[in-house]
Amino acid sequence: MKIKFLGHASFLITSDSGTRIVTDPYVVGGPLTYKPISETADIVTVSHGHGDHSNAGAVKGSPVVIKAPGKTEAKGIPFSGLATFHDQSQGKERGANIVFCFTVDGVKVCHVGDLGHQLSVEQAAEVGTPDLLLLVIGGNYAIGPAEATKVAQQLKPKVIIPMHYRNEACGYPIAPVEDFLKDKKNVKRMNSSELALDAKKLPSDEIVVLKPAMAT
Repeated sequence: MKIKFLGHASFLITSDSGTRIVTDPYVVGGPLTYKPISETADIVTVSHGHGDHSNAGAVKGSPVVIKAPGKTEAKGIPFSGLATFHDQSQGKERGANIVFCFTVDGVKVCHVGDLGHQLSVEQAAEVGTPDLLLLVIGGNYAIGPAEATKVAQQLKPKVIIPMHYRNEACGYPIAPVEDFLKDKKNVKRMNSSELALDAKKLPSDEIVVLKPAMAT
């Protein structure tokens, strides 16, 4: 499988057979100055209804849109959506959030959306151990660098790709990726927005920083 970091919390995941999944497509505007998403996909996942995560209409190809917790299947790929919250107050501040897990070419992917709290023991058990964890790290609106580190310790993924952080195309008052990377080992900085993963050749503990493809 291949994964391409579009920007913010949006990724394009492409299976070896050509099935394309876009996560949390964003609306351009205000502090978010990424280029508009113009990808074609078969499936779109939406973790919650905020505009910077839910612009499914921007994705071409009449994709199946998955935006509810629970188990479902699309294009032969099973998806599991875990109901969580966007804050530490049971959703009273920013509402609900969905953590999506799915397996592509033998690689178990987990996209946490705008997770706003530590996972309970039961929630962590339901997620299990992902091969690839797409992890929000910016804070303020969701978990920040310290909390994201704890979530990673809970889930013990083989590969982490940080997302939802401040950069030249995201002016939200959230932390830059460097705040999460402090004191971290096994950090791989890619001069690319794309990464290929083989289920049989995965690293055991690696953080991969991808360049957002849609940054101006």
